[in-house]
Amino acid sequence: MNDLEISADLGDEEKDRNFITALARGLDILRCFRPNEIELTNQDFAQRTGLPKPTVSRLTHTLCVLEYLILDSRTGTYRLSAGVLKLGFGVLSAMDMGDRARDVMRELSRGPNTYITVALGERHQTDVVYVGVERSLENVSLSLSVGARLPVFQSAIGRAILVGMRAENRDAIFEQANRMDPEGDKKRRTEFTTALALYESNGYCHSYGEWRPDVNGIAVPVRSLGGGRVYGLNVGGPSFHVKKKHLEGTYAKLLLDAAQKLSGSN
Repeated sequence: MNDLEISADLGDEEKDRNFITALARGLDILRCFRPNEIELTNQDFAQRTGLPKPTVSRLTHTLCVLEYLILDSRTGTYRLSAGVLKLGFGVLSAMDMGDRARDVMRELSRGPNTYITVALGERHQTDVVYVGVERSLENVSLSLSVGARLPVFQSAIGRAILVGMRAENRDAIFEQANRMDPEGDKKRRTEFTTALALYESNGYCHSYGEWRPDVNGIAVPVRSLGGGRVYGLNVGGPSFHVKKKHLEGTYAKLLLDAAQKLSGSN
């Protein structure tokens, strides 16, 4: 899947009379920033969204007026402003799951393997966004924090969210991915079938070197108390310190117990 084609295909949304394309494009601009990137130019935005430069210029001007972007007139570069942070923290503060998960995640992170990182994630389009993280304190650990994005199809946490979703919602995600990357559809569906079978037999999903070759992890779905949202809860770490045998033999049960607490199943 091409990570540059942020708004390459709006699909059925373009046929929706209630869908505001200009708003979608403005959000695409804000999503162009990648981890550790501070400044981007209009040329960068145009390349990453596929939008014409005049359209990008109007969008960035509007986002500056609304104080979601800040322009450095000397260099012609833009950076995200505190307005975006306000939106993000507003979303996080509204997530009751994040508050309830904090103690459970901390307990998991203090288990027998000090290289373990614990994370809670929610799906956004074809990614999973971390909304809570308890990182290992070891020098060699996963350098991921709140806001980090993982691919929903290749990561353990993404697969856990997929297996926990209703079939019709899951089908919509596959259709969205297929519009962006039709050649990968067969592989995605095959991998999901394997993940679903594992979940049905063991209660968790895994990814051993599939998201990143140096990372192992297992994950479970977690449902909000009202059942309206599905999150993923995972444990993982560097593959040379966090082995498959240890994850499945020690942490799988701990993870399942944690999911039951958060879902209100016990």
